[in-house]
Amino acid sequence: MRIQQLRYLEKIATTGSINEAAKQLFISQPSLSQAMKELEKEYQVQLFYRHKTGITLTDAGREFINYSRSVLDQVNLLNEHFGQGTVRKRIFSVSAQHYAFVVNAFVELVKEIGGDTYQFTLRETETANVLNDVQTLKSELGVIYLNRFNQTVLSRLIADKDLSFVPLFEAHPHVFVGRDNPLTHKQELTLDDLRDYPYLSYEQGDTSSFYFAEEILSTLPHKKHIRISDRATIFNLMVGLNGYTISSGIISSELNDEKIVAIPLKVDDAMTLGYLRHKKIELSTTAQRYLTLLKQHIQGYGFDVFNDN
Repeated sequence: MRIQQLRYLEKIATTGSINEAAKQLFISQPSLSQAMKELEKEYQVQLFYRHKTGITLTDAGREFINYSRSVLDQVNLLNEHFGQGTVRKRIFSVSAQHYAFVVNAFVELVKEIGGDTYQFTLRETETANVLNDVQTLKSELGVIYLNRFNQTVLSRLIADKDLSFVPLFEAHPHVFVGRDNPLTHKQELTLDDLRDYPYLSYEQGDTSSFYFAEEILSTLPHKKHIRISDRATIFNLMVGLNGYTISSGIISSELNDEKIVAIPLKVDDAMTLGYLRHKKIELSTTAQRYLTLLKQHIQGYGFDVFNDN
């Protein structure tokens, strides 16, 4: 086993593609494939499932890379202390549904520990992608919500992918609208109040199941429905079209959300927001610090954070 093989393995796991990994490593695809075959032969273990669309780690592969990363961490520490001019980058990735508090904590993390060199990734993405990113180790953490409608289906998927869902806090549904929307004159809204306004939701790609929706009450019919892929656009449509969406109630003035208002929705439902982590991977110190900052931001919005235990 060579250290270079472990670095190759890390790059393949991160990109999900041998071809893409080879490009980023500036080596040929056959050379990279051969290096992985030699590693698998040496340890008599299958590290990858190979598909036409890419590769994913096997159960043994995920366990192997956990140990591999420990070895690389030790090598990086040696280089940091004894190498000539070598600086170790801080590396961290998080995937999430579209939440302001996730971005706020990420900004604070970069400011606090980024230093002169780092490689951080924040993915605001579809629900299925959040689960897959954490499963395939593209991200250490994923942030989603569960409620009584989607909990059974998503909990089963989370377990199947060797993930754990750790609750952070409970939020009651709020309607997000533009500050000039006529609905802002009401202290609380009902579903009837929303009937004539455009409903805005985040698209979920090929996974069109209602269980993957980021908005609760996703099965209700709507006269006007617009699907959006990013948070900036959904806010623009709230202002431009008097559209609305349903979410946790957290709006961040720090992220230029001052044109948006959150109004409580009168429904018998709640959202449990939490984070996903891989069962077989120990969280890095960077991930642990991010969770601390995440909880601080949640508490700053007036929510009680659950105890991890």
